[in-house]
Amino acid sequence: MTIGRSERRRCYVGKGRVLTLFDPWGNPLCTCPTKYSLQPYTGCSHGCLYCYVTAYVRFRGCRPKKDFLLRLAKDLEHADAEIPVSMSNSSDPYVPEEQKLMLTRRALELLLKRGFKVLIVTKGSIVERDAEVLARGNAAVTMTITTLDSSLSRRIEPNAPAPTDRLKALEKLHEAGIPIGVRIDPVIPYINDDPDELKELVDAASNVGARFVVTSSYKARPDNLARLKSAFPELADKLDKLYKINGRWFYGYWYLPEELRRKLLRPVIEAAKKKGMEYATCREGLRGPEWFKAGSCDGTHLIPRRITPKRTNRSLYQHCTK
Repeated sequence: MTIGRSERRRCYVGKGRVLTLFDPWGNPLCTCPTKYSLQPYTGCSHGCLYCYVTAYVRFRGCRPKKDFLLRLAKDLEHADAEIPVSMSNSSDPYVPEEQKLMLTRRALELLLKRGFKVLIVTKGSIVERDAEVLARGNAAVTMTITTLDSSLSRRIEPNAPAPTDRLKALEKLHEAGIPIGVRIDPVIPYINDDPDELKELVDAASNVGARFVVTSSYKARPDNLARLKSAFPELADKLDKLYKINGRWFYGYWYLPEELRRKLLRPVIEAAKKKGMEYATCREGLRGPEWFKAGSCDGTHLIPRRITPKRTNRSLYQHCTK
């Protein structure tokens, strides 16, 4: 099922719901298929310098959503199980708090037993804890890894697991029979853009069983650009020039010039091709098989169909406002 952008905005939204249609905020470069977005937590404790959602006050810090599981169970009575559920787009389902609270684990149990298709998007290595649950259902996992350099990772993703831990978690998921992919996102000029290191990262992902990679250049916002300049003061002037002078403001972000974005992402794409992996870019406007050769740009095509969804007479459009 494909839903137009106008319908995405007016369908299945409302006060109290936790399962909503993914909204790309009107960005015409978004090529994501129709999907639900589900965040067990508001905000994120990984503290990534490049995070875009910190521009919104309510996303700062990390806290569990109130009555999350009760609200999810209610939402699932009306949701379309043929539409995949992405966990999570503006947070992380496997923040450190999840180890104790287990909201993501319980949400998976609710979703998967009903035959919903679930795509996990995370940096959290504790996802391996749920391998048994994920392996029984219609689920796939994409792990964000921006560098293999642990010291650099600590600087730009201070509270996220080490890259080696993320790779180990992916390997365990692959061994459990769960389809896996990797997000090399974002690639930041002067920081994690070394072509040889990016190729090594793709190779490492392939070696643990990843069959899909999606990559994207860093799109700057005022708050996350300020954090990067503070952490890398020697690059402050260069980053300002690239983004504020040579770049362009587009749908809430400073974009690099297209030719530079191509240069940054080409090592990832070429390495994926050599490994026989599927590949895509995210919100870049780069078209054709040179940049996109996969069933989807986000990894939802990786989701297997192990359980037939339970059908009801209720549909997504029941909740559209007229």
